[in-house]
Amino acid sequence: MKTLLLILSLFYLISLHAQDNNNNKIIIGTIDSVYSKILGEQRKIWVYVPNSGDQNTIFLQQHYPVVYLLDGDAHFYSVMGMIQQLSEVNGNTVCPEMIIVGIPNTDRTRDLTPTHVTSGPYVDSNFVRTTGGGEKFTTFIQQELMPHIDSLYPTAPYRMLIGHSLGGLMVVNTLINHTDMFNAYLAIDPSLWWDNQKLLKQAETALQQKNFQNKTLFLAIANTMNDGMDTMKVVHDTANATLHIRSILEFAKVLEANPANGLRWSYKYYDNDTHGSVPLIAEYDALRFMFDFYQMKYANKLFDSSFSADSSVNLLQQHFKKVSQQMNYTVLPPEQMVNGLAYGCLQNSQMDKAYAFFKMNVDNYPQSFNVYDSMGDYYAAKKDKQNAIEYYTKALAIKPFPDTQKKLDELKNSK
Repeated sequence: MKTLLLILSLFYLISLHAQDNNNNKIIIGTIDSVYSKILGEQRKIWVYVPNSGDQNTIFLQQHYPVVYLLDGDAHFYSVMGMIQQLSEVNGNTVCPEMIIVGIPNTDRTRDLTPTHVTSGPYVDSNFVRTTGGGEKFTTFIQQELMPHIDSLYPTAPYRMLIGHSLGGLMVVNTLINHTDMFNAYLAIDPSLWWDNQKLLKQAETALQQKNFQNKTLFLAIANTMNDGMDTMKVVHDTANATLHIRSILEFAKVLEANPANGLRWSYKYYDNDTHGSVPLIAEYDALRFMFDFYQMKYANKLFDSSFSADSSVNLLQQHFKKVSQQMNYTVLPPEQMVNGLAYGCLQNSQMDKAYAFFKMNVDNYPQSFNVYDSMGDYYAAKKDKQNAIEYYTKALAIKPFPDTQKKLDELKNSK
């Protein structure tokens, strides 16, 4: 069946990926919850599953990498809109479609600080009274939340953690102390000044001694300096006002000093962004960096009439073989993408190439009714009535579908 191209970005939606026709609402996710014995409380979570993962779609349900998002209530809409834009809208494939799990806060300073503060400027304030619950919170994510998500949603074995400020502190803590929990880490202007830079000091040792092979980190640094300072001058400053950015810049130097630990990383300083404005642009840059292997930059060749069917199929297969190597699990060319390629070739009378793409989907997704319906369309276009009937019948054996049944009946009744 022809690919349905999405033309609207969901970037600015204000209600929690489908349209509810009864209530005229646009729904972009589900508010789920899980009771945590570790934390002793019920935790709400916001979950987005890509549109192609909707069970009402004509395509077989896929499995998706999962983004775990700290401060979920603050960043859910922007991250969801950006990932959806870069993976689905207008045929973009800058990054894969992904499930997003936003974790709203109950006690932010408890959950997003790895150590309890016993000295420093905040020691006597209510701000630090419950601090130091970060390790417990990490255990909750690993032992309770992740199994819950994997049991209910179509997840793939690739996970990313995103956090800003104190959330960024927890991202670095997880990378350093729980390295294998995630494949990719995004630390946005992390509060590495916390507790007299205790985590920063741990990171210096860990980055020298541990193996971070197959792990990816993107570090974003906002401009939190006073006027007249720059990143060269600030490292020599000693005021508390610059401790935040100095700590992050020091962490970047530690990363640079340890190129042999296997970590794939990048960082960027955002001169024109503050601590509050940096998350949006940093998330975009991080996705571009983390998935720089994903985009098919030569996709136009697949429609080139001088490019053979075998060459086109091989090009697509080799691309996703490389994607699989980068993501450490088998990633098949998405059914919806290949379906669109096949119909594009069919409309351009590139019949051999159309068949090759339809056949690829049949081989990769034998449980999908759509792949047989689409192959039926191919044979119908070739005026091969017998094979068209065969494939429409196969499709209907998997899933009754009115459009397919209509095409089958018309063929059977035709002379």
